[in-house]
Amino acid sequence: MLQATFRFYEELNDFLPNEKRKRDFQAFFPQKSTVKNIIFSLSVPCTQVDLILVNGASVDFTYPLKGGERISVYPVFESLDIGRCRNLGSTPLRHLRFVTDVHLGRLARHLRLFGFDTLYYNDFNPRDLIEISVRQSRVLLTRSMRLLKHKVITRGILVRDMDSRMQLKAIFQRLDLYAEARPFSRCLCCNGLVETISKQEVAHRLPSRVRASYEAFFLCTSCNRVYWKGTHFKRMSRFVEEILVLD
Repeated sequence: MLQATFRFYEELNDFLPNEKRKRDFQAFFPQKSTVKNIIFSLSVPCTQVDLILVNGASVDFTYPLKGGERISVYPVFESLDIGRCRNLGSTPLRHLRFVTDVHLGRLARHLRLFGFDTLYYNDFNPRDLIEISVRQSRVLLTRSMRLLKHKVITRGILVRDMDSRMQLKAIFQRLDLYAEARPFSRCLCCNGLVETISKQEVAHRLPSRVRASYEAFFLCTSCNRVYWKGTHFKRMSRFVEEILVLD
């Protein structure tokens, strides 16, 4: 058996047992093992790894280990410029789209509020999530470490926070979504696109107090839901400003 020194950084430590977190440790492995083999054996999802350094040099997952190396493993970088280092993530998606597990309904609504195409149903099972993520090239958002370890998942994020606002902030920071946000362009309920519509066209559907107080209206092109800029709009606008202000 060969051995090498490993160290994992930041949130990758969440996948390790306590005795291996945030410290150097020895890993033992047979000859002809690759970096990916060892990372996988340590139960760290490769989808969460963005940079591997072997003796200070950037390598990819297929790098063969000979024994005696020092390996540093880093998670996805949000704002840090890693320059010439070899980024291991899949080719970036031109337009980020999401699918969330059944525990992240509020997060799905928040993402839709900012205009991001986000699929969520409260009866999605793990097989559904994997199939949709792969077939539609959607980033999988989940609270399940086990789900992210599935070998066909190439884009996934483990959501740690319990509070939906903190979840949203973490995803914005991690994926740098600020320039891509298009607030109020999607339906919070069904994910459909929202467009302006004249008051005359929807007047028969409006409560009398709304019809008397508002002039601008918006219609979901999928579920036909009508929106207007009432007190709820002001509240959501404050939330949007809170998220889009960079710390």
